[in-house]
Amino acid sequence: MTDTEATAPAAGTAVPPGSTVAVVGAGTMGQGIAQVALVAGHAVRLHDAAPGRAAQAAEAVLGRLDRLVAKGRLTQDTRDTAAGRLHAAAGLTELADAALVVEAIVERLDVKQELFSALEDVVSDDCLLATNTSSLSVTAIGGALRRPGRFVGMHFFNPAPLLPLVEIVSGFATDEAVATRAYETARAWDKTPVRCADTPGFIVNRVARPFYAEALRVYEERGADPATIDAVLRECGGFRMGAFELTDLIGQDVNEAVTRSVWDAFFQDPKFTPSLAQRRLVESGRLGRKTGQGWYPYGDGAERPEPHTAAPAEPPRQVTVRGDLGPAEPLVEMIEKAGIKVRRRGGRGCIDLPSGSSLQLADGEPSFEFSHEQPIYFDLALDYAAATRIALSTAGTTAPEALNEAVGLFQALGKKVSVIGDVPGMIVARTVAMLADVAVDAVERGVATAEDVDTAMRLGVNYPVGPLEWGERVGYARVRDLLEELHKRYPTGRYAPCLGTSRRGWAEDAEDQ
Repeated sequence: MTDTEATAPAAGTAVPPGSTVAVVGAGTMGQGIAQVALVAGHAVRLHDAAPGRAAQAAEAVLGRLDRLVAKGRLTQDTRDTAAGRLHAAAGLTELADAALVVEAIVERLDVKQELFSALEDVVSDDCLLATNTSSLSVTAIGGALRRPGRFVGMHFFNPAPLLPLVEIVSGFATDEAVATRAYETARAWDKTPVRCADTPGFIVNRVARPFYAEALRVYEERGADPATIDAVLRECGGFRMGAFELTDLIGQDVNEAVTRSVWDAFFQDPKFTPSLAQRRLVESGRLGRKTGQGWYPYGDGAERPEPHTAAPAEPPRQVTVRGDLGPAEPLVEMIEKAGIKVRRRGGRGCIDLPSGSSLQLADGEPSFEFSHEQPIYFDLALDYAAATRIALSTAGTTAPEALNEAVGLFQALGKKVSVIGDVPGMIVARTVAMLADVAVDAVERGVATAEDVDTAMRLGVNYPVGPLEWGERVGYARVRDLLEELHKRYPTGRYAPCLGTSRRGWAEDAEDQ
């Protein structure tokens, strides 16, 4: 019988309430995890290598519980009972009776390996050992253990008491029953766990890279300024925050380090290439809110830049809709309700304007390649009825009259309009296509199930819908085609659709025949 077989807990069983949970590392994440375990009914031992820090952290946890009592979210009796179960541990030997140890220390492989090797000499053979790492390999950390089968990743999101998502990461040697027990423990703690394999970035930090990267790419190509890009992502794409304001909140140094870590871990795959513009921002010390300056200024008196918004324009009296507009088909009814006459004809999906120009949903092609037709592209929206802003892009030769008609049309629908540069794929469309493609690739490679990927992205980074669901809404044939068009203009491999996206697109093509 192997060590793993001898010590693996029964599948489907959470760490029992009342048992001891140890948290090593008394920083922000460690305190948050300790609070979650404490409220769930466990005795909690909090340890930190720095003398006195564990005791300070324990007091901080109790202070948070006091604030919950003041807000009516916790009773005084529950708080007092929990306080009696929280102890600061001066040394690792005080963790001997732990049923679960969660580590939340510095992100250094050698330091984590040393810690868990020491813990193996202290805790019982059936104690679960878990790391909260967000960037290191669970397999590599567990590789230093005598019994790597009981080692698992439990990646909480900050702040741990508030955010529901926990990524349960199975290393190469993690026993299935151990991963299941960690999953059930997270559920028992009122969290929403998702399971994933040990790959760079796990689910969230892997799949989220294009959200930042595409916004930065549009900025680098002088397509639009940060305020306008953020406004389009929020007000048209439905994201809670734009990429620039979100990286300012996270910290430019932290966000860039994660991007670089994922890029390096994937052997510098061009899909994850970091941004030179962000590197320069970090080098300048403009790290975001924590330094008072990032993409935006912060502090007393700081004025946030306004997004570009087009001046009022007259709408056309009638338009001609040719073919099916795909995800933008709801616009037809909206245009009619706005009192604008709509004629329908066959052909490629677009909206013909009286001036002779056409409005087309962003498809990865730039306007300048069709300047004789004067096309005007409009961006993808999560929900055209709910969107409050639409982005347009045109070739430099587009007639002002045509652009005014396009602006006036969307303004008649109650939308603010931002006119951006002639950037292939625009802002939301290219971002969603890349998110869907990276998500499909993760599922195809067995990183996680489609359901878990979408759950992780909704709960971990507050996406309005999961990227796989979004890909289905748009249609994978359209996602594939947009990425192939981008790949023609940027032949680096960054935008080449993965095989899974192409396969899904081909399947849709076959259904339409």
